[in-house]
Amino acid sequence: METHKFICIGCPMGCDLTVTVDGDNISVTGNTCKRGEDYAKKEVTRPMRVLTSSVKVDGGEYPVVSVRTNCDIDKDKLFECMKVIKDTTVKAPIKIGDVLIKNILNTSADIIATKDVDKA
Repeated sequence: METHKFICIGCPMGCDLTVTVDGDNISVTGNTCKRGEDYAKKEVTRPMRVLTSSVKVDGGEYPVVSVRTNCDIDKDKLFECMKVIKDTTVKAPIKIGDVLIKNILNTSADIIATKDVDKA
């Protein structure tokens, strides 16, 4: 049997969660809403994250553009995705929501711009 402790990020309450894993049985205590239970179970079985970073821009008014994934990706893939992002350069102009990297590392997540960058 394993026990994990988390602070819930599912809502603003920030509940102290205790998750007990006993084989296939997962029990959660400390949550005040269903989102806490869902978050805790996901965190012990398949942790996911939204990745935020920046991508180099060629010919833009700024040298980089802020980006994020359009959905959660496996936490285990974060560093591999960062390597791809680090080696990527895009050309200006860029608009908010532009897909800069499609389906990064076959995660089904796109890397999208979160800022406009005009040409220099």
